[in-house]
Amino acid sequence: MLELADSHVHLDADAFADDRDAVVARALDAGVATMVLPAVDAASWPGIRTLAAASHHIYPAYGLHPMYLANHRPAHLDALADWLAHDETVAVGEIGLDFHVEGLDPQLQRDYFSRQLKLAQQFDLPVIVHARAALEEIIQTLRRCAGLRGVVHSFSGSEQQAQQLWQMGFHLGIGGPITYDRAQRLRRIVASMPLEFLLLESDAPDQPDAAHRGQRNEPARIVEVLRSVAALRTEAESVIAAATCDNTRRLFDLDRAKR
Repeated sequence: MLELADSHVHLDADAFADDRDAVVARALDAGVATMVLPAVDAASWPGIRTLAAASHHIYPAYGLHPMYLANHRPAHLDALADWLAHDETVAVGEIGLDFHVEGLDPQLQRDYFSRQLKLAQQFDLPVIVHARAALEEIIQTLRRCAGLRGVVHSFSGSEQQAQQLWQMGFHLGIGGPITYDRAQRLRRIVASMPLEFLLLESDAPDQPDAAHRGQRNEPARIVEVLRSVAALRTEAESVIAAATCDNTRRLFDLDRAKR
């Protein structure tokens, strides 16, 4: 069985409340031996910490997600700094900008994003970036933050934007959308991009692959993402699995985390 890494999964989500242990067991049975859990708001941090403490396969990341802007308070940024200083974590995330969802104050999003980027610099941690209808601004913002590293998860930008990101040392998170025939631009990017900047992700419970359209997603199904990526690149699945596991472990320094 191939070993896989899911670089982005929300196992703490309410969608898994009734069968979370079974979901994790299915992931492990499918070879998904590494799962990175990004937070969405301050209220989610304790649950993620508990899940990570219970399994050496699960790694926590803490941050304030732009889509949950209504839940955030300025004091949460101070709390995040304290959390990063005293709790084991592999990244600051999920953070970023979302100009697609109506009603999310753009300037307030920018304030939370920039403050969290500074925390990532302060604690020398990678960032997990959410970028929807905001990728160009995010790229320009990241350019101004010296020494940052991380991943733009669920990448959906242009070939030029992809190249700009990996030239800055940023990874692209690729999940279920790659399995859809309509994703031609994304498929072209994944087919030719440098493998050392590619991460696999489920984003479960969201973004299922084409074979499970409309269903709750789960990390075991990252196998379908692997198959699509390998076929697009005309490379063996074992090569893609090994490289993306190595990329995940290197970016998040997992060999040192929690051990």
